[in-house]
Amino acid sequence: MPASLEGQLVVALSSRALFDFEEENRVFEDQDDSAYMRLQLARMEQPARPGVAFPLVQKLLAFNTPERQRVAVVILSRNDPVSGLRIFRSATAAGMQLERGVFTRGRPPFHYLKPLGANLFLSANEMDVRAALEGGFPAARVYSTTLTEAEQHPQEVRIAFDGDAVLFSDEAERVFQEQGLAAFQDHEESHALHPLPPGPFLPLLEALHRLRADSAGCPMKIRTALVTARSAPAHERAIRTLMEWKVEVDEAMFLGGLEKTNFLSEFEPDFFFDDQTRHCEPASRLVPTGHVVSGVANQE
Repeated sequence: MPASLEGQLVVALSSRALFDFEEENRVFEDQDDSAYMRLQLARMEQPARPGVAFPLVQKLLAFNTPERQRVAVVILSRNDPVSGLRIFRSATAAGMQLERGVFTRGRPPFHYLKPLGANLFLSANEMDVRAALEGGFPAARVYSTTLTEAEQHPQEVRIAFDGDAVLFSDEAERVFQEQGLAAFQDHEESHALHPLPPGPFLPLLEALHRLRADSAGCPMKIRTALVTARSAPAHERAIRTLMEWKVEVDEAMFLGGLEKTNFLSEFEPDFFFDDQTRHCEPASRLVPTGHVVSGVANQE
C-alpha cells in the first residue's frame, strides 16, 4: 500500500528557508547555476547552518512518534538534485528526520504543492510564494536572515498571525485603504455579526487546530496568537469570525495601530505572518517572519 500524507500537517519549504544558504545564493546571483552547483558539491561534507525556519520545523517534527506521524516536512526547491544531497546530509547532521524532497533545477516548484496537500509553503522566492497563494495554499516569503533558538520555549510551537489579508480576507483592509480608518471602523461595527471571508492562512490555522486535538498528551504544545492593528469596535467581527469557523487562538492582541514588534518580542513566536512589509521588516529583526504576499497591500 503506498505511503500517504493524509491527515498530517504538511510543511513544504525551500532550502533557503530551512538552511542558511545565503552565501551560496550570492554565488548563484553573481555568477550562474553551474557555479552554485560546484560550490554546493565542494561543500557536500560541510553541514549547512540552520536557517530561519529550522527551529519551527524542528519543533513540529517533535509531534511525530514511532507509532504516529502527525507532521510531514518536504523540501520543495529550485535547487538541482545534486545540491539536494547537501540538504539531506545537513538535515541528518542536525538530527532532523527529513525524508522527502522535490528539486526542479531552476523551474518553479509550487505546482507540486497540490499532490503534497501542503498546509504551508515557505520560500525566499517571492514569485513562487505569489503563485502558491494564488493556487490557494498558505505561503509566505521568508526573511532569511532572521534566526531564533529552538531552545526558546522548547516544549511549545508559537505562531503569530496578522488578521486582515492573512487569517481573514482583505475585504475590510480594502475599505481602510480606500476610505480611511473611520470608514473601516463603521464598516466593521455594522458588519459585526457577519463573519469575514477566509484569508489565505485559515487552512494553516485549521491544520494547527487539528494537530492540537490529535496530539493530546504529547509533550509538545501549540500556542497561537492574533496580532492585529484592529481595535474596538472592529475587534468584535474578528472574534465572531473565529467562533463561526470553530477555530481558536490562544492570545489576541488588538493594538489599534501600535507597533507590533514590542508585542511580538514578548510573545516570542517561532514564526510571525503578516501581509504588509511595513510590519514584516521591523518584526524580522526580532523574530522569524514571513511576508504573505497577497491582498490589496500587495497588488502589483
